[in-house]
Amino acid sequence: MAPVTSTPATTSSYSITMRLHTTPDNSHIGTVATAISGAGGVVTAIDVAESRHDRLVLDVTCSASNADHSQALVDAVGALEGVTVHKVSDRTFLLHLGGKIEVSSKVSLKTRDDLSMAYTPGVGRVSRALAENPEDVPRLTIKGNSVAVVTDGSAVLGLGNIGPGAALPVMEGKAALFKRFADIDAWPICLATQDTDEIVKAVEMIAPGFGGINLEDISAPRCFEIEARLREKLDIPVFHDDQHGTAIVVLAALTNALRVVDKQLETVRIVVSGAGAAGTAIVNLLLAAGVTDVVVVDKIGCLVSTDDTLPPAHRELASRTNPRQVAGSLKDALVEADVFIGVSAPGILQGDWIPTMGRDPIVFALANPDPEIDPNVASQYAKVVASGRSDYPNQINNVLAFPGVFRGLLDARASEVTQEALLRAAEAIALVVTDEELNPSFIIPSVFDPAVPKAVAAAIAGEEHVKI
Repeated sequence: MAPVTSTPATTSSYSITMRLHTTPDNSHIGTVATAISGAGGVVTAIDVAESRHDRLVLDVTCSASNADHSQALVDAVGALEGVTVHKVSDRTFLLHLGGKIEVSSKVSLKTRDDLSMAYTPGVGRVSRALAENPEDVPRLTIKGNSVAVVTDGSAVLGLGNIGPGAALPVMEGKAALFKRFADIDAWPICLATQDTDEIVKAVEMIAPGFGGINLEDISAPRCFEIEARLREKLDIPVFHDDQHGTAIVVLAALTNALRVVDKQLETVRIVVSGAGAAGTAIVNLLLAAGVTDVVVVDKIGCLVSTDDTLPPAHRELASRTNPRQVAGSLKDALVEADVFIGVSAPGILQGDWIPTMGRDPIVFALANPDPEIDPNVASQYAKVVASGRSDYPNQINNVLAFPGVFRGLLDARASEVTQEALLRAAEAIALVVTDEELNPSFIIPSVFDPAVPKAVAAAIAGEEHVKI
């Protein structure tokens, strides 16, 4: 089959509203819609904001594929005779104005009695009781349902080291997801340091106010040491979502993808592109699940245990993988492989490499925001394709894991989390997809399926003291 190319899909991430001034002629509405469609945009709403005898004001909302495409839509409309673009609003930026989360009181504060119990003097009684019985802190304070979402801004999404301030909108979003999917109160903590010792100390100092720590967007290899040291120091669970959340969802999706192609986890050959935090955690969980043949590929090529030039983290990873000592590039590693899992960089996988893989190949191209290969192209060759994008089937999204994981940890008053618990969480997500639902375009449940966080929480809470 000949390779195909595709036009980038429009997305609500690049949704704009144009306020247009026109002459009072209703034909302009159709002309505007046609111009946007002709430029590759999708009109989602047209509203008449004002109508006068001499002027019509229209609010036209449309979706584009990226920022340049948004501007192209504006230019196409602005070129129409009798139409003036008065103002353009980016709906994503409007959504973020003032932040996305807030604090609200769970108790009434309308009378003196309310104040005397919620605050002084009544609160003093509770504080004295907690001083005498510290084990009651999770029950009588927010600690029992709170998580700190901690970052240093060094590895934010696909944007890299953009710093703590620029990371804050992402951490706010994470906190909102905790609330939406697991009713957990999460707090964005963006630290103005990228020093490992300082990060560990800062988290250690704030830990008494939280029931769990969610490390987020901290670059490798520092993230490994930070997590390990915090797990050693703290009596509450520490979970690095970029590692373990990703690994859980990948294993769940792979479990179901293998059901589609009738292959066994223990016998498939898997290639993982990317040896950072996510790639390492995925490999660790795959090995724990019973996978025996994993080849890890990084910028330098296949990681081989005999290569003495590898940095320590890569050398350790190579010592546990690549049993056939496959050398060379990603293209070389893919020959006769059953599965490709990419957590690396955009555009590194070429479509015509996929036919060299084994029967009914599986491709997970998870780099964000731009995957290793366009899912539409990969679908021409692979039996099952997944990505991190919401505009294609089979989205591998961490929100399928972390809300339920922390719900289970908090409910069990757990102090740690083990790989066994992570394996149970992956199995729980996979089993949400029934045999009747399972097909190449549906290997993972929707993030909005209410059964997912409940299933994951139950799986995690099945063991109170677990460690990774």
